[in-house]
Amino acid sequence: MAVDSPLSSPLGPPACEKDAKALQFIEEMTRNAESVQQRVLAEILSRNAQTEYLTRFQLNGATDRETFKSKLPVITYEDLQPEIHRIANGDRSAILSAHPISEFLTSSGTSAGERKPMPTIKEELDRRQLLYSLLMPVMNLYVAGLDKGKGLYLLFVKSEIRTPGGLLARPVLTSYYKSDHFKTRPYDPYNVYTSPNEAILCPDSFQSMYTQMLCGLLDRHQVLRLGAVFASGLLRAIRFLQLNWRQLAHDMETGSLNSKITDPSLRECIVKTLKPNPELAQFVRHECSKDDWEGIIVRIWPNTKYLDVIVTGAMAQYIPTLDYYSGGLPLACTMYASSECYFGLNLNLMCKPSEVSYTIMPNMAYFEFLPHEPNLDSTGFDFTHELPPKLVDLVDVEVGKEYELVITTYAGLCSTEWATFFASPVSTTRPRNSISSGGKMCCSASTQTKPTRLSCKRRSRMLLTSSVSTTPA
Repeated sequence: MAVDSPLSSPLGPPACEKDAKALQFIEEMTRNAESVQQRVLAEILSRNAQTEYLTRFQLNGATDRETFKSKLPVITYEDLQPEIHRIANGDRSAILSAHPISEFLTSSGTSAGERKPMPTIKEELDRRQLLYSLLMPVMNLYVAGLDKGKGLYLLFVKSEIRTPGGLLARPVLTSYYKSDHFKTRPYDPYNVYTSPNEAILCPDSFQSMYTQMLCGLLDRHQVLRLGAVFASGLLRAIRFLQLNWRQLAHDMETGSLNSKITDPSLRECIVKTLKPNPELAQFVRHECSKDDWEGIIVRIWPNTKYLDVIVTGAMAQYIPTLDYYSGGLPLACTMYASSECYFGLNLNLMCKPSEVSYTIMPNMAYFEFLPHEPNLDSTGFDFTHELPPKLVDLVDVEVGKEYELVITTYAGLCSTEWATFFASPVSTTRPRNSISSGGKMCCSASTQTKPTRLSCKRRSRMLLTSSVSTTPA
């Protein structure tokens, strides 16, 4: 139920006081994007002033935008590879960041087709957690009563390695799930999962998927939303159910756990809650034994209100299959993020996938936009040109134009080129720094003469530039 709060937001009435503060924060950040961006850049440059990378360009302690733009070049990920290799091999000097590099985050490869390790710092976890904390307050504007049930989210950790210098290299979500931010998160009735931490953190993919699916079936009437990171991940879960429903039904009927679940902490956790339930087992057998699996999601989890998955960019191809299995449930793309940087969140969550729009949060990094020239090389850049490219600030994008995104992060990635955006009008009742995501990444500016908000749609290809670079997580 919405509450009356002095912290009102043009986004709509908040579900609770905590949501009101989150929505007000979104409003303040986006309405004051210009000053927030100036502050972010000054913080990044001042803290990293003595790093090897920045001293090359003789900023001499300057933190203003003009000096930064005139002295630092726009670069690609490949330009930073020598520095990244040094860090990976054990060089602990302040090469890119004055803060110690805590680990490498590997990109998913869904946009560029290859995984790239990105150095990061511990502080970035706080920034990512901040963005996560804004997701449910926005969702609660569209879907009521999510505090009355659970979310069946198929979440997994992936393999990690150590670099020659001893730093971990792993996907950004693996880093997050293994952090105290996730493992010791406080109870939130709007964010209760069916999967216990032990199942999510199990490194064995079969054991993790099996126990997460089992828990989701046991709580089937409490499940209000289903989710995975990518659409392909949710479809893998459906396929897993097709292959394993007989054993799952056996476990539910007998109250005994599959002997293939050998992880000690995981087995102990599941055995505590698994009790004989012949009625549920019979129901699962009845539904899953049918040849027709159309609408299987709402048949098994009848109270599901939406699917929380990424269905933009390369994942758009899976939309018809998701519609088939879900009976046409809404597909919510909640946020846009990458290994290098978390960008923003979707404020119009029940829109069509082709109309998804992500609001760029200006406190996450320093964002610039390079007007896209499609007649140039495959990246849209002409790095052989004598003059440096003219970058446009977040609040100065023009409606109807395409841009390449250039980011500078707190972790020391400066002016790094990342993705293509297209500017299009966006309602002024929404925060004005938005990104809409369909088959491409687009930037939509407010219809004001000088927009203070930006909305973008995601393209399937990616780019990197000098201070910060981004690849979908």
